[in-house]
Amino acid sequence: MGADSARTVLDQVWRASAASMLGVLARRLGTLDLAEDALHDAIGEALTSWDGGGIPDAPEGWLVTTAWRRAVDRMRRDIVGREKLAQLAAMPDPVPVDDDRLVMFFACADPALPPDAQVALMLHAVAGFTAEELAAAFLIPVPTMAQRLVRAKRTLRDAHVRFEPPPPREYSARLPAVLHCLYLIFNEGYLASSRREPQRRELAREALDLSRQLSALMPTEPEPTGLVCLIELNEARAATRFDAWGRLVPMNEQDRTRWDRDRIQSAVRLLRGAVERNRPGQYQLMAGIAAQHALVRSMDDTNWPAIRDLYDRLLGLAPTPLARLSRAVATRYLDGPQAALAEIEPLAAELDGHRLFHSTRADFLGAAGDPAGARAANERALALASNPAERDLLTRRLAE
Repeated sequence: MGADSARTVLDQVWRASAASMLGVLARRLGTLDLAEDALHDAIGEALTSWDGGGIPDAPEGWLVTTAWRRAVDRMRRDIVGREKLAQLAAMPDPVPVDDDRLVMFFACADPALPPDAQVALMLHAVAGFTAEELAAAFLIPVPTMAQRLVRAKRTLRDAHVRFEPPPPREYSARLPAVLHCLYLIFNEGYLASSRREPQRRELAREALDLSRQLSALMPTEPEPTGLVCLIELNEARAATRFDAWGRLVPMNEQDRTRWDRDRIQSAVRLLRGAVERNRPGQYQLMAGIAAQHALVRSMDDTNWPAIRDLYDRLLGLAPTPLARLSRAVATRYLDGPQAALAEIEPLAAELDGHRLFHSTRADFLGAAGDPAGARAANERALALASNPAERDLLTRRLAE
C-alpha cells in the first residue's frame, strides 16, 4: 500500500472520527493538548507503518491504541506525569466511541478561555481546521492564529482544567461559542478558503447535521433552530451556485426556478416557530435575511427595506464589520451606490485585507460610474482571494 493511499485513508479517518478519537483520549488523560499530541504522533507512525504493512481493518482503533501508548510513554519520561501514570496504569487500552462532536465542542468552550479562543480550539481540535483555515475564518494572520491556539492550550493546562464534558446546566452559557463554531464550519463548506477546491460539501452537510443535533439537544433555545434555518435556506439554492463548468454564479444571476422551494418553505415555517419565542438572536436574524432573498422569484422583487431593517437589528446584537458591509448592499439598492460607498468608507481600515470588502466596493464603484476605480478594487480583491472559483469570477470581471 503506497504512502499516498495511507494519507488518503488517514485524511478520511480524521475528518470522520477526529472528535471520537480525541474525545476518548482527552477524557482518559484529562488534557486536550496531550491527547492531540499523542494522536498526531500516532498519525506520523501510521504513515510509515501502513505504507509498509498495509492499512489495518480498524484504522480508528489502531490510531487510538497507538496514541494512548505514546501518551503513556510520554508520561513515563515526565516527572510531573508519573503520579498520574499510576492512576492510568490499570486502565485497558481505550477504543473509539460513537460520534460525540457536540460534547467535544461544549468541552472546548471552557469559561477559562476567551470566546474567540474557545471557537478556535473547537475548530482546530474537533473539526480539524488548519491554522490557515482558522486565520481565514477569523480574518487574522496565520502566525497570530497559531499563537492563539498555543495560548489557549497553555491556559487550560495552567488552570488544571480537565478535559471532560461539562454538566448540562453549563450548556446554555457555552452555547454561543458552539453556535459560532458550527456557523464557521458551514462557511468553510459554503465557500472554501483553500486554493484547491471552491466548496467543501462534506463540511456544509456536517454543519447542518450538527446544528440539527444541537437544536434537538436544546429544544427550548431558539438560536440553534435559527442556525438550522440559515443553513437550510442557503443549501436550498446550492445546486445553482456553480455552473456546468464549475464557475461561481452570483445570486442575481442564479436560476431561481431550480431553487428547492419545498426546502425553503419548510425552513421558513421552522424559523417562524423560533421567532415566536420572542428571544431574538443573530442566527434568527441572519436566517430572516436569507429568507427574504429565498422567497422572491426575482432580484427585482427583493424587499430591500426589510433586509436593511434586519441588518440594523443584527448590528444591534453583533456589530461586526462584515455585517455592516452587507448592510451597505441594501443601501446600494435603496439609496444608490454613492450612499453605499459612503457607508463602507469607515470599514476600510478593518477590512482592507478582506477580498469581500474590495469586491463589494468594486460593484458600488462600477454602479456609480467609476470603471477605473472599480477595476482597481477588483484587482485588489483578486490579489486577496484564495478560492479558485472566486478568483475565476474576479478574473472574468476584469476581462470585461
